[in-house]
Amino acid sequence: MKIQTESFELNTRGNTDIIDITTKVQEIITNSNLKEGNVLIFAVGSTAGLTTIEYEPGLLKDLPELFEKLIPSNRPYHHDKTWGDGNGYSHLRASMLGASIQIPFSKGHLLLGTWQQIVFIDFDNRARKRKIIVQITGE
Repeated sequence: MKIQTESFELNTRGNTDIIDITTKVQEIITNSNLKEGNVLIFAVGSTAGLTTIEYEPGLLKDLPELFEKLIPSNRPYHHDKTWGDGNGYSHLRASMLGASIQIPFSKGHLLLGTWQQIVFIDFDNRARKRKIIVQITGE
C-alpha cells in the first residue's frame, strides 16, 4: 500500500462559490499511477468545505439558497463580535458541510456516479486563494 500526497490551489470568489474539482482530482490519481484505492480530499481552512453534487445550473443556485435559509448571512454571530470580520456564518456553514471527503477509485478512475462531481465550496465573505490537499492511498 502506497500513500501519495499532492495539493493544488484555487482562486475563489467567496460567498458560497462552488467550484467543480473533479477533473483536477482525477488528474492527480492518473499521475500517481495507482490503480486501486481511496482518495482523501481536504479543504485547508475553516470557512470552506467539500461534497459531491450534480454540477448543474439549478443546483448551483439551490445549494447556496439552502445554506442561506439554514445559516443566514445577514444576522450577527458571536464570532463576528470576537473578530469583527463578519464571517461567522461562513464558519458555521463550513463546519456543517465538512472539510474533507473520501472517494474510492478503481482501475485508476474515481468511482463516482454519472451525474456526481466533487465540489469545493468557499463560504467566506470575500475572494480567497484556497489550498486543497489530495492524499491517495492505494496500489
